[in-house]
Order: sequence, then structure tokens, then C-alpha cells
Amino acid sequence: MKRGLQTRDAEMNLAQGREVIATIFAQSSPTRGSGTYTAEFRLDEHTTFLRWVGTMDGHKIESLEVIVDNEQGLIVERPIALRPYPALKLFRDAMYASLKDKLPPDVWDYPTP
Repeated sequence: MKRGLQTRDAEMNLAQGREVIATIFAQSSPTRGSGTYTAEFRLDEHTTFLRWVGTMDGHKIESLEVIVDNEQGLIVERPIALRPYPALKLFRDAMYASLKDKLPPDVWDYPTP
């Protein structure tokens, strides 16, 4: 596993680095709208599963997250899946509008071959 905090989109394109991740998470909550965590399960000593359900622009949106921490209790990985797809598209488009000038291009699209 790579060192440092990481987040992944649905296609497993990694966003890395403290500053990039902090920017994404700071914008994520106000972008996705209201909601609540409805489940939390400790899978093992370092792995927690979270389920969040809410609305964005009046549409239901749900996230499924796995948080992995290290021996010091610091988060080292946090893959997140959003559903349903139409809500994911609304979320991605809103995040892009807010962060397109703050994050590198490879956060948004795969490199052109």
C-alpha cells in the first residue's frame, strides 16, 4: 500500500497528498448537502465501515466508506463509493465547479494517452 492519506473515486483513480485530500473533504460536506451517518461497523483493529444517507438538490444520495488507520490512529486510506449514479454525477459536477482551479487535472480525468 502507498504511504500517506488517499481517497479513491469509483474508478479507483487515486487522489493523494494531504493538501489535495483536505481540499476535497472540506468541499465535500457542503456540496453533498444534508444527511446523517446511519451505520458504523468496526471490521477489524484498523478498519471501520460507514454508511451515510442524505439528499443533494432534493435527490437521495448515499455513501459507503471504509476508513483504514495505522498504528498511530492516523487515517491512511479512505475509499468512498457514492450511489445512485445520477446523484454521483450531480456531486461530481458540483465538486468540479467548486474545485477545478484548485486541484490537479488528474483528479478529474484520466490522462490522455
